[in-house]
Amino acid sequence: MTSAATAAKPMRYPDTRSREVMTKRAWWLVVLNLLIPGSAQVLAGNRKFGRFGLFCTLSLWVVAIVAVVAYLLWPAPVITIATNWFTLTAVQVLLALYAVLWVVLTLDTLRLVRLVRASPNARLGVALFATLALVAVAGTAGYGAVVAGSARGTIGSIFAQTAPVEPVDGYYTFLLLGGDAGADREGLRPDSTSVVAVNAETGKATAFGLPRDLDPVPFPEGSEMASLYPNGYGYEDDCDVDVCQLNSIYTEIQLKNPELFPKAEAAGSEPGIEAMKQAAEGATGLKIQYYVLVDMQGFATLIDALGGITMTPTQRLPMDGDEDLNDVTEWIEPGKQVMDGRTALMYARSRHSTSDYDRIARQRELQDAMLKQFNPTNVLLRFQEIAAASPDVVKTDVPQSMLGYFVNLAGKTKAAGLASVEFVPPLIDPTEPDYGLIKQTVQDTLWPPTPTADPTDAG
Repeated sequence: MTSAATAAKPMRYPDTRSREVMTKRAWWLVVLNLLIPGSAQVLAGNRKFGRFGLFCTLSLWVVAIVAVVAYLLWPAPVITIATNWFTLTAVQVLLALYAVLWVVLTLDTLRLVRLVRASPNARLGVALFATLALVAVAGTAGYGAVVAGSARGTIGSIFAQTAPVEPVDGYYTFLLLGGDAGADREGLRPDSTSVVAVNAETGKATAFGLPRDLDPVPFPEGSEMASLYPNGYGYEDDCDVDVCQLNSIYTEIQLKNPELFPKAEAAGSEPGIEAMKQAAEGATGLKIQYYVLVDMQGFATLIDALGGITMTPTQRLPMDGDEDLNDVTEWIEPGKQVMDGRTALMYARSRHSTSDYDRIARQRELQDAMLKQFNPTNVLLRFQEIAAASPDVVKTDVPQSMLGYFVNLAGKTKAAGLASVEFVPPLIDPTEPDYGLIKQTVQDTLWPPTPTADPTDAG
């Protein structure tokens, strides 16, 4: 090789007799391969292959930058597009291909480096740096491909393929059910029932808690449940199960009268859930648009997938034992602590030494804590565990096409906070419920009456 070529293009035509030159060149190539994959080949190897690597690298950067900018400007549409089946599939394939490309580029860069020509003291460092960079970049791209595939499967299994609906009077409404399919029960029975109304503009949310022993329960006029129970579910003990109360409605319809709602499953729901929607509508006067069912048996798995949840109990609660607190071996002590899934589940479910209404309040407290602590960081870090747990824990008929909008709205809800109104004593007696008061309370909470001017203040 001529000295002129060596001087003009030291990367492509280096002085291979100089260990100092070859060492510097080696470091330059491996660093460039990390920062701008493909550049090492353009400078010192197959230019055509290098240009292909550069094109892929720059394309990836451009897509990432455009996606970030678009998310900052239009978060809801970007999330909707990003959670689409086609988009997630494309991302999975492209990231997998990029991971393979980067492995090939790195191995080719190590060939171009000619380690045997570099200083003996630098050879291990150069090789180790290149290897760690390979693991970091290719591993990240590979993990991204796995996450994209998991997200596609999880989203498809949880969310419905139905058409979106508009908010009603400025609010989206959700029936939030905490299901408990215990070993001593026939089928699942919702132990906690709430109607959550979310302001479509501000994200401000209010949860209206309905006690599980509400009896009787009215239904909207002309509804399927009103045709079955025109006077209300449980009126004069009229029902088809042992106990006539709100949380029995799901079980009865699901097991004994599913034909009332023949289109439920096609809409991503269940007959029992549609019956519970009508019960919630009859009780609150709100039109229920969507449901979210959280299976308490799998709830612990989701908490563990999130890495635990921080709670601050104010009283000592038993983890086991009977209603007389016999055979208690574990307690939940008062004070701030990080609860694992099992502890959090017992905190939400514990009945002994406290009332049903205390339990409802603890469940609401747990829901609020999850809303605050469920953030993008811990979701991303533990996505695989969460994805594995979610299909067994959460069911909903929220359309997949609305996911972006609701994720964006949830961010506003997290900032605005979740208020709650519990229809329990002393406000409401579940055995003699005043539905006029319940409906008026809902109306006054969501649409506060405008204060009227006092005539005595005039002049």
